[in-house]
Amino acid sequence: MPRRTIGFVLVFVVPRGGGAGRVAGHLGVFTEDGTPAGEPEWLDDLAPRVAELERTHRPRWVWPHTADIYPDLLRSGVRVERCHDLALAEGLILNYHGRHGEPRALAAAWARARGLPVPDDPPPVRREDQPTLFEPDRSPLPDGVDPVRAAVTVHGGQQRAAGEVEHPDRMRVLIAAESAGALAAAEMSHAGLPWRADVHEALLAELLGPRPAPGARPARLAELAEKIAAALGGRQVNPDSPASVVRAFAAAGVDVPSTRAWVLREVDHPAVEPLLEYKELARLYAAHGWSWLESWVRHGRFHPEYVVGGVVSGRWATRGGAALQLPRALRSAVRAEPGHVLVVADAAQLEPRVLAALAGDARLAEVAAAGDLYASLAADSFAGDRARAKVAMLSAMYGGSSGGAGPLLAVLRRRFPDAVGYVEAAARTGEQGGLVRSRLGRTSPPPSAAWREMIGGGSRPEADETAQRRSLRAARDWGRFTRNFVVQGSAADWAAALLAVLRRRLSARVSAAELVFFQHDEVLVHCPEAVADAVCAELCSAAEEATRLVFGATPVRFPLDVHVVTCYADAK
Repeated sequence: MPRRTIGFVLVFVVPRGGGAGRVAGHLGVFTEDGTPAGEPEWLDDLAPRVAELERTHRPRWVWPHTADIYPDLLRSGVRVERCHDLALAEGLILNYHGRHGEPRALAAAWARARGLPVPDDPPPVRREDQPTLFEPDRSPLPDGVDPVRAAVTVHGGQQRAAGEVEHPDRMRVLIAAESAGALAAAEMSHAGLPWRADVHEALLAELLGPRPAPGARPARLAELAEKIAAALGGRQVNPDSPASVVRAFAAAGVDVPSTRAWVLREVDHPAVEPLLEYKELARLYAAHGWSWLESWVRHGRFHPEYVVGGVVSGRWATRGGAALQLPRALRSAVRAEPGHVLVVADAAQLEPRVLAALAGDARLAEVAAAGDLYASLAADSFAGDRARAKVAMLSAMYGGSSGGAGPLLAVLRRRFPDAVGYVEAAARTGEQGGLVRSRLGRTSPPPSAAWREMIGGGSRPEADETAQRRSLRAARDWGRFTRNFVVQGSAADWAAALLAVLRRRLSARVSAAELVFFQHDEVLVHCPEAVADAVCAELCSAAEEATRLVFGATPVRFPLDVHVVTCYADAK
């Protein structure tokens, strides 16, 4: 039965402190032309009213920040289809104009719209506080300012601002995708990633030994520490302290500038092997040891806290839990529940394909049509040498020129001038202190005042050779950043669109499936085994739709590697 059409499309919600698991706040319904459909409501518990409006009208919800309201609605069993996240939109628009880092919460956005002093943003809601109540006021507006009217003002200003950028339609897609991503992030955190604590504990015991007493090293780390000390002539050394390690090597007659793994691998000394193993296991113990397991895994699920657009390029981050840096060994603990499977999909060689689409490079698009882009590139330009082809492409995107990359990049420049020219133009813009943008309008931050001073100092007639070298190095470093930003930011655009489209498709067509994990260009769906084929089909269709949304009618293919497994480790 078709849904009844209605005269309003936007519902504004501004939460305030609640209690006993409820979320209180203000709610206002607005007609299609922006006219209020009645007076704003004050509700002691928003969840029932939100559920009613979502069920009957499927509006677009407009609220200050998804992370501050949607988790509590989810705990009340309420899901929504779409929203406009005012904070995320404000950040994208501010960044577009080179105003990175400015406050973007409702109070700040309202004050900015009114030409008033802009207050700082409140700190993020702490994870341990969320299950019970919100802080009294997440976005303190001046006394007498109606919160719903303030949200309406900010939303209207954002709509106008989005319409004034160079490509308004793309910015609107970006804001919608980012807002949908915020909904998906809250839903994935709420659902959690299936996690076998017993498998995790067995792995820790295998690698580290029994769980140590508080303050003590695990047995394997203690054993390695003794081996390191013995290899360094019995000298006292704390493997957890880089300064202690450097001093111990110096006392043994070995100059080690740092304890980075790549530096240590170049050193011929018997202490290196146990030290490298110690560093790897110590990192596992600190980041994902027994304490992590107790803090982040509840009732068989890992519940990370995602930060949408937490990285300047648009990639996500996490607030604790290190969800986006899961060691490969721990993937064996990610197991589907009985009768279910994990559908794991990742975009194959996403960034080179993004570059081909961005630049409109027809020849690179032909190469990208193959499943393994690097193998195809090798056959086209590097006599079948896949390793050299990969180095060349990464050098083009990241600006590398050492280790023999220069001649390889020259080959790429001759064969694919449009693609290489695109990133080199972005690099030149960065070297001059300019801003570059992703396909949908994510914008690089401007360089710092110190950078500009260094560049200016090196260009003065009286500058000495050292100042000139520093200036040139600083310009090239920032150029490498902007060179990669246009590619990585556009890859984040595509991934955001993929997630938004997939979330909508699964909700409409495979409701038994749940999104449970997302990182950069990889998505995990947990679903009953019987619907796995349907999920795979929706994933592939979502990738095609995301490509059209971001790049239009591009010939570049963005294939997904899709695996249906019961254990995450088996997908790789």
